[in-house]
This record gives sequence, structure tokens and C-alpha cells, in this order.
Amino acid sequence: MKSLLALLSLVALPVLAAEPTLYGRYEYIALPEIGGEVLKAKMDTGALTASLSAKDIETFTRDGDEWVRFRLATKDASNKVYEHKVARISKIKTRSEEDEDDEEKIAPTKRPVVDLELCLGNVKRTVEVNLTDRSSFNYPLLIGAKALREFGAAVNPARRFTADKPDC
Repeated sequence: MKSLLALLSLVALPVLAAEPTLYGRYEYIALPEIGGEVLKAKMDTGALTASLSAKDIETFTRDGDEWVRFRLATKDASNKVYEHKVARISKIKTRSEEDEDDEEKIAPTKRPVVDLELCLGNVKRTVEVNLTDRSSFNYPLLIGAKALREFGAAVNPARRFTADKPDC
């Protein structure tokens, strides 16, 4: 009976989670599979998925699987074409005016999602990234909540570029 009580007391102890790494609202992230490009990224806890600025996005079939072909839509990007297997197609709800009386609903846009290796500081993770043209935004890469969890990250919006340049 004593051993059972001892076992139950161990089960009841709280498990301490690893402390998250604190990053700033903006960080440098390297894309090893995309020519090693280093991009400025916005760490956005309000977004679910990560988004990479791409253009000339075209899906196609290879050996029965769906693939995507694209070019980076960033400042100083080469004209190189990249191809990746599509992990899934996401439906993204775009924000409109928050007028609740607005009867016109905006249909979600469909974006190809690829699994990409990202390097933040000295940590490398494979995360889902959707492809869309973000050239009108200040940051070509947006890191959403799912990717932040993969990196074990917490974000301090008052800080910027705390992780130094990527070194994976």
C-alpha cells in the first residue's frame, strides 16, 4: 500500500515545462532550403500559420503528388525558381473592416503550404509555411503561432532582433 501511495504522489507532482526562448517582435530567419536566404520576419502570435512572400506560384502534379513552383517575392531576391512538395492547401480568412453589419462576406483564399526548414538563432525546425505575395508588407516572412510553438518561442513585442543572425 505504501508503494502505491508513493507512486500516486509522484503522479500528482506538476511537470515543469521547458522555459520558452524569448524573441523580439522581429527576427532574422534563414531558409536553408531556399538558397540559404536570410529574411527579416515578423513574429505574429495573432496569425496561426507562417507565410512566405512568393510570386509566380503554380501548383502541378509530379508522380501523383501535388507540388508547387514559385519564386521569392522579396527585395534583392534572385529569379531562381523553387519547387517543393505541397503538404496541404490552407484556407486563409482575410481580415476586412470589422463592421458587423457588413453583409458582404469575403471568401477565404486558398494557399499552398509547404514544409520548410527555418533557422532562428541557432535553432532549426521544419514548419508549415504558406506561400503568398507579401511584397506589399514590410516583412517578407511572417511566423505564426504554430511555428512559434515549434521553436519553443515567446515574443516580447518591445524587443527586436534578439536572436542575432541565424547560425544553424
